[in-house]
Amino acid sequence: QDAPDKMKEHALDWKFPFPYLYDESQEVAKAYQAACTPDYNLFDGEDLCVYRGQLDDSRPKNTAPVDGKDLRAALDALLNGETITQKQKPSTGCNIKWKQQDNPLKKLFQTAFRIQN
Repeated sequence: QDAPDKMKEHALDWKFPFPYLYDESQEVAKAYQAACTPDYNLFDGEDLCVYRGQLDDSRPKNTAPVDGKDLRAALDALLNGETITQKQKPSTGCNIKWKQQDNPLKKLFQTAFRIQN
């Protein structure tokens, strides 16, 4: 269900009012130091990250409402010119499945020590 073609379909069906990125190379995720999905980042007018945290306290196995209160509080503070709290709970979700990247040092190490994959 989270395959790129299905996510594009989902974004169109739900009329997302924002751009949707498929990060095939995972370069964007690495640049933002993403840890899981979803991972929320909020940027100010200077493109500085002012919030990186959870949507709210809801989890798949608890009864907390899905209300977006943590991200909403950060958005409201930003829009009202107020200070955004530094007490930000990290996002929780599915770990990112990182692709195996060619690493020249790994290849050198494997060659030097004749290690097979």
